[in-house]
Amino acid sequence: MAEPGRPVRSQGIAGTWIAGTWPVGRAASAGGLAPAGFDLWTSLAGTLSEWARAEAGAGRLLPWVPVAFGGGIALYFAADHEPVLWVVAATAIALMLGAVLLRRSRLFAPAIMIAAVAAGFATATWKTARIAHTVLAKPLYSVSLSGFVETRDIRERTDRFVLRVTAMEAQRSDVKLERVRLSVRKGTAPEVGSFVQLKARLLPPLSPVRPGSYDFSRDMFFQGIGASGFVMGTIAASVPPDAGGLRLRYAAFMQGLRDAIDARIRATLEGDNRAIATALLTGRRDAITTPVNDAMFIAGLGHVLSISGYHMAVVAGVVFFAVRALLALIPGMAAGFAIKKWSAAAALVAAAFYLLLSGAEVATQRSFFMTAVVLIAVMVDRRAITFRTLAVAALIVLAVAPEALVHPSFQMSFAATLGLVALVQIGMPNLFASPDHSATARVAMWGGREIAMLFLASLIAGLATTPYAAFHFHRVTPFGVLANLGAMPVVSALVMPAGLLGLIAAPFGLDGPFWWLMGIGIDWMVAVSRWVAALPGAVGRISAFGIAPLIAASLGIIVMGLLRTPLRWAGAVALLAAILWGLCARQPDVLIAGDGQSVAVRGRDGHLHLIRSSKDSFLLKEWLAADADPRDAGSASLAAGVSCDEAGCVTPLADGRLVALALRIDSLADDCSRAALVVTARPAPPDCAAMVVDRQRLARQGALALTQSGDGFAVQAAKARGADRPWSPAAAGEADFGASLAPQAAAPRNRDATPSEADLQAED
Repeated sequence: MAEPGRPVRSQGIAGTWIAGTWPVGRAASAGGLAPAGFDLWTSLAGTLSEWARAEAGAGRLLPWVPVAFGGGIALYFAADHEPVLWVVAATAIALMLGAVLLRRSRLFAPAIMIAAVAAGFATATWKTARIAHTVLAKPLYSVSLSGFVETRDIRERTDRFVLRVTAMEAQRSDVKLERVRLSVRKGTAPEVGSFVQLKARLLPPLSPVRPGSYDFSRDMFFQGIGASGFVMGTIAASVPPDAGGLRLRYAAFMQGLRDAIDARIRATLEGDNRAIATALLTGRRDAITTPVNDAMFIAGLGHVLSISGYHMAVVAGVVFFAVRALLALIPGMAAGFAIKKWSAAAALVAAAFYLLLSGAEVATQRSFFMTAVVLIAVMVDRRAITFRTLAVAALIVLAVAPEALVHPSFQMSFAATLGLVALVQIGMPNLFASPDHSATARVAMWGGREIAMLFLASLIAGLATTPYAAFHFHRVTPFGVLANLGAMPVVSALVMPAGLLGLIAAPFGLDGPFWWLMGIGIDWMVAVSRWVAALPGAVGRISAFGIAPLIAASLGIIVMGLLRTPLRWAGAVALLAAILWGLCARQPDVLIAGDGQSVAVRGRDGHLHLIRSSKDSFLLKEWLAADADPRDAGSASLAAGVSCDEAGCVTPLADGRLVALALRIDSLADDCSRAALVVTARPAPPDCAAMVVDRQRLARQGALALTQSGDGFAVQAAKARGADRPWSPAAAGEADFGASLAPQAAAPRNRDATPSEADLQAED
């Protein structure tokens, strides 16, 4: 006890608060400097500090490096214009060197995170500069093209191929493109590797159909494609000027292999069974019919159609255990040799072949790198399934393809994998830590543990991917766990193993029975999908929300997945806040297509009413999905309240004011005098009294979303003000448009001063 008259010293943070002559208890009760509950706050601060030190312990930094690296890539894609490469690279190098110098300092952790952000930004900038190519800005209606066919997609109604252009001629245009993607009549796509000559109509890459929607032009840019379109007339094969290069010969070989596999499957299976079997083995999933495709996505089984971590794990796992079992049958092999490591090497080779066969898409690359790290860990006697494994795989994928960060397959794939790794690392030891004589152990004898793990894995993966499915596809899968419980055991135990055995047996001509077995499993999977999709409430529609709630949800998932202490529940708070934020997002009152040919107006009933002069069903489907509207593009109610004639169409807003789509110049004067908002793909007259969205504004800003604000509108554009990126170049012109539309008084018109003849006669 302190002596009277001597100061009382307090430990920790509270030292500066209660240092003095008063004892702690008397100070608190007498209303001194220390509040009544100060011991509680001190204890809480100490606990939080202890948790923070535990999270910053040895080995806990690496999983956060790819998060920071990805943050730098996200900053790059958020930029308005292209950064200066040498400045960005120099900054990243300087920050990385600084982090190395601070490696023994307390500042090392923040320094390495800042350096990782800069490295991600620089990597994305360098990738864009490395693949820079011309992007078509305006449609070309008759273009003569010659080139090599690099890829070919067989789809449900049309086929599509990518042409590497060697010669291009267009009237009144000297633009030169490196690659174009062309659609053709089904069954007429040329062979991969062939040299062809044709005429085509080319269009600029598809820009976002509404503000905040997915940017397909960015995807095409990073694939090296500068335009899309369709073939006009016949395709003539000719003798190429050169061999086309090693890459083209490799593409032709792999395409021939995929075609051969598809032909062998076709000999036994047909329809959707054949299309799904081909998708699982070769990655070509465009031939699946729309009803089956929609049913699988509604049921939460859409991930089966996209080759990702699950497929790669099944392939590697089947090969690993099969090779290990065969080697163990050889006398003396298991005891004298490291057959486990040999099996891992064989599985790695099989996974690499599967990667090449399936086309090496982003999700498949991530899956392969993840699987490769696990198998290499087995070969060097290290623990395989860890957060470090996931971190290394993420860094490799983002370094090779930084554009993958903004792709839904990457986001959903890594979110699901993070959840599953967290389940293995954190949840499983706690869940199954019980004595052998417990009820859990007795139930496990009947497969209860396996069922519980499948249920938990499906639940965790489904919950982790929900924010991204809601953001990109505007729907969730309430019964996804039920569908996965019903279908995935069959897919794992029958469909994928039968497919692998079919591939092995195909060169010997003994593959038919395996495709038949694969078809039985696919029948079951499709039946489960249709059943779940038909359940009441199976289609969970979510209205569109901005990128900010998605970022908050992503941070919440990462914090919950990577942290070990109770601090991880801060991620749950962030996730809950993101959900509420997204659900409170206000939907626009008017949507305007980038070409000015379609307008959707929210009427008094709260639903969108469509004015359109084109038949763009994809755009309409996206608009309705983003509005959580269950109607399809053919619904008659979409045109309710819309009045049209040859000159244009009008429909009322919720407040009764009119929105007009002017199709002809001679209708603009009348529309400007009667409508509150006029939309036209033509130049509007400068004296128009209405609020106007015309050709010039659409060319600069793309698709628009208007939200009523007073008598005017707040404007959200697909192209941000001042944005100029390689995949979305700024339109030429000096006009600059703000973020709002406001009514303006009509400019006074000069009155005709000529008197009438009757008045002149009366005066006379």
